[in-house]
Parts: sequence; C-alpha cells; structure tokens
Amino acid sequence: MPTLYDVKPAFVRSLSPAIAFCERKGITPNALTAAALVLSAVMGSVLVLFPRERVALGAVAVSFLLRMALNAMDGALARKTGQSTPSGEVFNEAADVLADAILFLPLLLVSSAAPLAVVLFVLFAGWSELCGVLPRAAGFERRYDGPFGKSDRVLAVGLYLVALAAGAPAGPWETVVFLLLDALLVLTCANRLRKGLTP
Repeated sequence: MPTLYDVKPAFVRSLSPAIAFCERKGITPNALTAAALVLSAVMGSVLVLFPRERVALGAVAVSFLLRMALNAMDGALARKTGQSTPSGEVFNEAADVLADAILFLPLLLVSSAAPLAVVLFVLFAGWSELCGVLPRAAGFERRYDGPFGKSDRVLAVGLYLVALAAGAPAGPWETVVFLLLDALLVLTCANRLRKGLTP
C-alpha cells in the first residue's frame, strides 16, 4: 500500500545540502537522532503547557517538518559517511518510538476525542514500529509497509493540529479521526508482519 515512505528518496535528495553540511562539520548520525528526540520533547512540552493555544498548536505543526527532516537525515548521513552501525540502528529505532510517545501522548490534553482512541493511537504507533523491526530480528528485512508509516503519522497529526489552530470546533469528529488512524495503524502492523515474516 502506498505511504509517504515511497517518496523518501526524493525528500532525502532535497536535503543533500544539509547532509553535506553535517558531514563537513563532523556532525554524527546519532547526534541528528538525538536532536530529533530533543525536538519531539520540546514540542510535546509545548502541547502540555499550551494545549488550547492556537499559535502553539500551529507552531508545533510547522515544526513537524524539521523533525521529518532530521529523521531522514540521520540514516542518509550514516550511509554517506560509512557510519552505519548496529548500535546506531538500535538507537535510531528506540529513539523514534520514544519520540513518538513523547509527542503524541500530550494529544490527550489537546484533543476532545475519546481518551481511549488517543491512547490506542500512541500504543499502535509504537507497535507498528515494532512490527517493522521484528522481521529484521528474525533474519528478514526491516519493513516499512503502509498504509500508515512514521511520516504518514506525523503528517496526519500535523494536519489535525493545523485544523485546531485554524479554529475547528471540538466535537465527535475528533474521535472519528483517531479511530480511523487507529484502524490504519492496525492494518499497517498486519501488513508489516505478514510481508516481513514470509520467506
């Protein structure tokens, strides 16, 4: 199924100048991964402190672009400079899951959706990444199958925050949105396990 991961190569190419800058300055892939984690913590803190402030919601939504860039750059830099290591891969995977949890849990304060729908979104987001790496642990390839990968989640939540920042009224539609996202995450998990564990 199509996912934003399909356009990642083009996105990474657009970041070539920034990747080259990091290479010249000796910035490591792990430093970029750590920066993405810190950025997520900052954005999550903003949502906790200002859950109903439209300017804050809009600023967090815009900052998602930077997080997506950092997430794309760390792996590209590692491959370009020959710094790909098992420990770096583990750090990247663990940091991504933690960053998602830190960033998405504050949606409980922001959203008027049913809390269970939001909590399931956070749990299924982490589960989808686990389902992506489990095939690798079993000797197969790491899976990035859709329809709702990491970049798709960031885009969806970003658009949701933009809607709130634009003045969208609270209502049952928010619960519907999160239940839909939950269903997409469950489908993503199923696809990754089915395709990843098939010889």
